[in-house]
Parts: sequence; structure tokens; C-alpha cells
Amino acid sequence: MPVIRAGHPRDLAEVAAIQASSPEAAHWDAADYLQYDFRVCLDQGRVAAFLVARRVAPDESELLNLVVAPEFRRKGLARALLQELLAAPATPGQAEACPTRRSSLYLEVRESNQAARNLYKSMGFQEVNIRQEYYQAPPEAAIVMKFHSC
Repeated sequence: MPVIRAGHPRDLAEVAAIQASSPEAAHWDAADYLQYDFRVCLDQGRVAAFLVARRVAPDESELLNLVVAPEFRRKGLARALLQELLAAPATPGQAEACPTRRSSLYLEVRESNQAARNLYKSMGFQEVNIRQEYYQAPPEAAIVMKFHSC
């Protein structure tokens, strides 16, 4: 059974390796994740997936990266990480207004990453915009998606 917990500095090497094995993912400096909402999913004692999000306004957050190691895909790990993010306790004073701590969560996903787009749609995200030439290697458009909980 996978375990989700906060990411730690000791996870960064595995997170960087997962990123490197996933050309469709955003490739940020893994050490920067420590300053954000950084979660890892452990399967069989190793980091199998990770998620990074940041708050950009009191009622708005952005998913920066969600990546599953290739050998752990199609096991529901991305869904589990995202569900935990969306269901996290509300910040003080927000619980009554909104059942999740983020009333809006945005993300960008490669136009060609149909598996990820299908996952996000199945969880209530809507495609709201296209950013042409957003990704560099290889060049590709990004689909902007939004989840609004309240």
C-alpha cells in the first residue's frame, strides 16, 4: 500500500531521477521543491511519485509538477497524490467557506500528454486555455486546466 508524506531533503535524489526519466514532465531544480507544498508517494519503500504545488493567492494555488516513475505508472499514485492535495485541511477561517484549502487550483500540462489530461478531467479539472510554445524540450503547447472546488 503506497504511503504519502511530506517530501524531505533526503528524497531529492530520487525525485530528480524520476524527473529525468519522464521527458513529458516539467524539469525544475528538485532542491527548489523544499520551499513549496512538496509530497512524495512511497511504494515498496522508495519514492515512486511526487507532487509540488504552491499558493499564489489566498484562494488560488498552482500545481507545479506531478510525476510518477515509469515503472509505477497506472497504479493510481498520481490520483492519490492529487486527491490528498485537494482534500488537505482548510486554512484557518476558510473551512466554512470552502471544504478544501484551495478554492482554485491551476496547472499546465503538455498538449500531447493525453493520459495526464484524462486523469485531470476525471478529477473535475476543466481545460481553460492553451499556451502556445510553452514547453521547450521538445517545443509544445500547454493546456491550462483549472479545478474550482467552491
